[in-house]
Amino acid sequence: MEYKTDIEIAQESTPLKITEIAKTCGIGEEYIEQYGSYKAKIDNSFLKNCNRPDGKLILVTAITPTPAGEGKTTTTVGLADGLKRIGKNVCVALREPSLGPVFGVKGGAAGGGYAQVIPMEDINLHFTGDFHAIGAANNLLAAMLDNHIQQGNALGIDPKNITWHRAVDMNDRQLRNIVDGLGGRMQGVPREDSFDITVASEVMAVLCLASDITDLKRRLSSIIVAYSYEGKPVTAGDLKAAGAMAALLKDAIKPNLVQTLEHTPAIIHGGPFANIAHGCNSIIATKMAMKLGDYAVTEAGFGADLGAEKFLDIKCRMAGLTPSAVVVVATVRALKHHGGAAKSELGNENLEALEKGLPNLLQHIENITKVYQLPCVVAINRFPTDSEAELALVERRCRELGVNVALSEVWAKGGEGGEALAREVVRLCEEKNSFTYSYESDTELMEKLEAVCTKIYRADGVELTANAKKQLKQLEEIGLSRLPVCIAKTQYSFSDDPSLLGAPRGFKITVRNLKVSAGAGFIVALTGDIMTMPGLPKVPAAEKIDVDENGRITGLF
Repeated sequence: MEYKTDIEIAQESTPLKITEIAKTCGIGEEYIEQYGSYKAKIDNSFLKNCNRPDGKLILVTAITPTPAGEGKTTTTVGLADGLKRIGKNVCVALREPSLGPVFGVKGGAAGGGYAQVIPMEDINLHFTGDFHAIGAANNLLAAMLDNHIQQGNALGIDPKNITWHRAVDMNDRQLRNIVDGLGGRMQGVPREDSFDITVASEVMAVLCLASDITDLKRRLSSIIVAYSYEGKPVTAGDLKAAGAMAALLKDAIKPNLVQTLEHTPAIIHGGPFANIAHGCNSIIATKMAMKLGDYAVTEAGFGADLGAEKFLDIKCRMAGLTPSAVVVVATVRALKHHGGAAKSELGNENLEALEKGLPNLLQHIENITKVYQLPCVVAINRFPTDSEAELALVERRCRELGVNVALSEVWAKGGEGGEALAREVVRLCEEKNSFTYSYESDTELMEKLEAVCTKIYRADGVELTANAKKQLKQLEEIGLSRLPVCIAKTQYSFSDDPSLLGAPRGFKITVRNLKVSAGAGFIVALTGDIMTMPGLPKVPAAEKIDVDENGRITGLF
């Protein structure tokens, strides 16, 4: 059987005008700003003026990712379409793709097969320009910081203690560590500098966690960019940069409205990369989805130890959200990979490898049900090579933990393939839950780190390098050591070592850097070898992407 590519399926679809989608879900024309015929921004005043009750919030997350793939976004979209097919009023809220992975190796974030959001080419490329605006605001702050030093340095900024990085939305390892300001006295002050990928910028987190423009400006003002020679924090507010940054972000803060292939309304706004950022879409987008649907389906980045942990411990805490149910996406193929099976052998039945890999899924389940005390269902993203014996083994082991399994065939069948999952999610949403966090707000930073690392990763503890210990002391001195923690680590393992698959034990997490994101309201802890600027692979996806004389894009998944 010959399969169509994602882009072929998307380009053959017949979308409704975005004004029809808006009308269907009850958004008045006065709140819609069209970007062409099939995408629009929703003015934030809609949220303030909407008196509808909140719908139930459903979080979709996944097992620890492998090269075999999991299909989290595809399942998220298919679940929303499945809920619509069984008669539920639903809206899906997703994260925007970063250009780095689109042209690199990971791919986009528009779903796949017959469970996609469209127009997928626009969504995966420039979309409505949000990430460009975020990068511009980030780099405006960087320019104003260096200009302040050049123009006399009234704040006494120590050029060797600047923590603010420049940003570009591309995988570009060449920019990880640079020297700039060269060329003579009038060209700036020479110093070491670096770039982050735009999604790792604190401006991205600020935009995603802000409740409105006023809150956005407050958070931007609080961003710490450097320290003075006396060790005092220097903020964007000290540089008088927050107003201009907010002006660049005035449209970017508005969520984007699109649709699925089956015309389910979809809000896409901010937030990828849960391995190096908090990895959630915006609070505004999620709250809008909850107003537009009786069920709001959203996702968090990478595995549940990263995306779901940050969604629950950071986003839900700050926004006062309580999920009604959690979906953990898994594939038999990925679980066999965790059990030691080679990628080339994943299509063959292998109950032994599956049994060895299952603890990864079971640990994610226990984190959701026992640590966060939330109802959970496992969605098996089914592949044609999955045997009945393998599927039965997964179902049996999950039910031992009191969790049901639903087969998801949304890639091939769209919403029809998500109906079984949708029914189980509706059932779970009627259950009472006792949602709690993995740590308390008023505990010290080390207690928070220990809680996440021991409860969620199952590490034996946390070790700080000498540099991280120095940074911790500084955070304590300036009174910011009790903020929530955003741990940046490899997405490929519960540990900080990407080679430790499955559910490893007997390891510790090494924190090498602690960076305060005072505007976002959390402290970033960098572990292992994780970097905030990825690189392109040996054969980047960009080599296969093209556009013809009619503007039709090919090779985009």
